[in-house]
Amino acid sequence: MNDLFGQGKAPRDDAEYSAKDIEVLEGLEPVRRRPGMYIGGTDEAALHHLAAEIIDNAMDEAVAGHAGFIEVTLEAGNILSVRDNGRGIPVDPHPKFKTLSALEVILTTLHSGGKFGGKAYDTSGGLHGVGSSVVNALSDMMQVEVARDRVLWRQSYARGKPTTKLENAGPVQNRRGTMIRFHPDPQIFSDLAFSPARLYRFCRSKAYLFRGVQIRWSCDPALLKPGRDETPAEAVLHFPGGLRDSLEADIAGSPTVAPIWAGDADLPTGPNGARTGRLEWAIAWQETGEADIASYCNTVPTSQGGTHETGFRNALLKGLRAWGEQRGNRRAAAVTAEDVLGGMAAKLSAFIREPQFQGQTKEKLTSPEATRLVETALRDRFDHFLAGDPTTADNLLAFVIERAEERLRRKELKDTPRKSATRRLRLPGKLADCSVEDAARTELFLVEGDSAGGSAKQARDRATQAVLPLRGKILNVASASTEKLRQNQELKDLVEALGCGVGDRFDRSRLRYGRVIIMTDADVDGAHIASLLMTFFYRELPELVRQGHVYLAQPPLYRLTQGAKSIYAMDDADRERKLKQFKATPKVEVSRFKGLGEMPPSALKETTMDPAKRTLLKVVAAVEERAATNDLVERLMGRRPEARFEFIQEHARDVVELDV
Repeated sequence: MNDLFGQGKAPRDDAEYSAKDIEVLEGLEPVRRRPGMYIGGTDEAALHHLAAEIIDNAMDEAVAGHAGFIEVTLEAGNILSVRDNGRGIPVDPHPKFKTLSALEVILTTLHSGGKFGGKAYDTSGGLHGVGSSVVNALSDMMQVEVARDRVLWRQSYARGKPTTKLENAGPVQNRRGTMIRFHPDPQIFSDLAFSPARLYRFCRSKAYLFRGVQIRWSCDPALLKPGRDETPAEAVLHFPGGLRDSLEADIAGSPTVAPIWAGDADLPTGPNGARTGRLEWAIAWQETGEADIASYCNTVPTSQGGTHETGFRNALLKGLRAWGEQRGNRRAAAVTAEDVLGGMAAKLSAFIREPQFQGQTKEKLTSPEATRLVETALRDRFDHFLAGDPTTADNLLAFVIERAEERLRRKELKDTPRKSATRRLRLPGKLADCSVEDAARTELFLVEGDSAGGSAKQARDRATQAVLPLRGKILNVASASTEKLRQNQELKDLVEALGCGVGDRFDRSRLRYGRVIIMTDADVDGAHIASLLMTFFYRELPELVRQGHVYLAQPPLYRLTQGAKSIYAMDDADRERKLKQFKATPKVEVSRFKGLGEMPPSALKETTMDPAKRTLLKVVAAVEERAATNDLVERLMGRRPEARFEFIQEHARDVVELDV
C-alpha cells in the first residue's frame, strides 16, 4: 500500500500537519494574495479592470436614473478618479456592523453592496459585491468623497484598510454623488500604467451604451503622445442615438446590404407582470467581412458572448427563414446562423435583473432565461421590420441565401487540394499578357474564339492590355453543378488569369487587372456569351462586380463607307441615323461584321479597344436591388426552363426588332 499511494517513500508523520498549518485570511487579504481570482491576473488587462469596476458602479447609478454625468480623470502619477452626481454611497452606520459606516463596509468587505436584493437597482453591472472592495485592496491609495443631503464626507484607504476615519468635511450646496480617486499598488502591478487611449475608448463605449448619460473625460496632457495618440485631453461624450451612433462610427464608408436597423424593446414580463429588463440593438449587414458582434449586459462588455447572443442569433435566423417561407423562397430553408451573421456588424445591449456571469471578469453571460427573453423581444421587432420594408427584406434574404450557397459550395469543394502558396503562378497558354504589372493600369479583354483573339491581340496596346480567347459559349454556372464548374477548363483558365481566386479563396489584392472587359460579337450570339460571362462574375466573383472591375465592350455591327470616309454603327437603328450623315448622290457601302474576327485590327482598335475613342459599359449590381437581380438571374439562367419560358411570354410584346 505504501508503494501504491506513497510511491515507495516513507509516510509523513501526521504530527507534521496540524491545526497550526491552517491559515485563515481575513478581510481583503485573499484579494492581495490571489488577485487573479478577482480580476483575472496582474497584467495590463487586469489593471484596467480596476478602472472598469469603478466606472461601472457610476454607470449603474446613471442607468438607474439617479446620475446624469460621470467625470473620469486620469492624472499624472497613474492616478484615476471617477465622480458621478448620483445618490452617493450611504455613510450612516451599518445595522449589522454598528461601529462601521456603510461606506467602510462596502470598501473593506467582500460581497457587500446594494445590488443583491434588487431594491436599490433594477439592473446593474456589479452584482457580486466585490468591485469597489477589490479595487481598494489592490490600491496603495484610495480617497473617497461622498456628497449626500448637502453634506460632504471624506475617508482615505491604503491596501484595503482605512487610514483615516470617516469625517464630515462640511456643507455643500450644489454637489451630490460619489468620487473615488485611487492609485494601483505597484506591489501588485509593478510598473504598469493606465493607457489614456484604452480608458477613453472604454468611456466612449459606455456613453454609447446608455444614451442618457454624459461622460466628461479629461487626461493630463503630459500622458498623451503627440502625433501618435489621437486621444483628446478633454472630451464630453454624449450620444443621443445610442448604439446606432456607435455602429455608424464603426462602419463609416463600408458598403452595406441594407440600412442600419436599430431599436429598443422591453423584455417580456415575468410572473405577475414583473419587469425583466430591456434590450437595445443596432445591426448592419456589410457586403464583405466577418461577423463583428459587440454584446453587453448591464453595460458590461461580454467579449465571449453568452446566452443573450444565443437569443439574438435565434431571432434573426428564425425571422429570415419565416420571411423566406412567406415569400415562397424554398432556398431560405438552407440558411443557418453562420450565414445570417456573416458580414454582420452589430451592437447588442441587454439590461437584465440579477444576471449570471462566468467568472468575476464577467466576459460571458450565463443566465439561462436570457436566451428566451432576448429572442422573444427581438423576433417580434424583426418580423415587423421585415414586413414594413419588403424590398429591403428581400435584398437581405437574397444576401443571406448567397452566403448559404457559397458555404455549401465550399463544403463540396473541401476535398479539393489547395495549391501551394509558394507555387509559381501558372497562366493559361492562350493568354496574351501585358507587360505592365500595376493592376490599376491594366485591362483584360475576354473574347470569343481564336479568330477574335487574333484580331484583338493585334489591336491591343501590349503594355497595358491583355487578351484571353475563350472557346465559344462558356458554362452556365447558374444551372451547372459544382463538379462541372470545377472541371470546366475555360473557367479555370479565366480564374487563373485573374489571379484573385474565387469563393473563400478570393483575395482582391491579388487581382492582376484593373478592368475585366467582356468583348463579344455585336449580335445575338455575342449577347448570349456576354450574359454567360456576367452570370459567372455575378455568381462566383461578385466582389469584382460590386467593386466596379467588370465592363462590356461596345463593338460596332456595321461599317458605313463612302469614298474615303468610314463611320461605324452599333446596331440597325444607329445605322439608319448615320446614313443620313452622308451626301445623297454617291453610294454608301454598308458592311455588316459577322464577328470580331472579321474586323481589321485597326478598326477594332479604333472603335472598341482604344481608351481615347471607345465606349465601355460598367456592369453594376445595385445593392438595394439585390433580390430583384437574384430573381432575374435565376429566372433567365437557372435550372428551370419553364421560368425562362414564362419570362418570354411576359415580355414578348416588348420586342420591337429581333436580329436573326
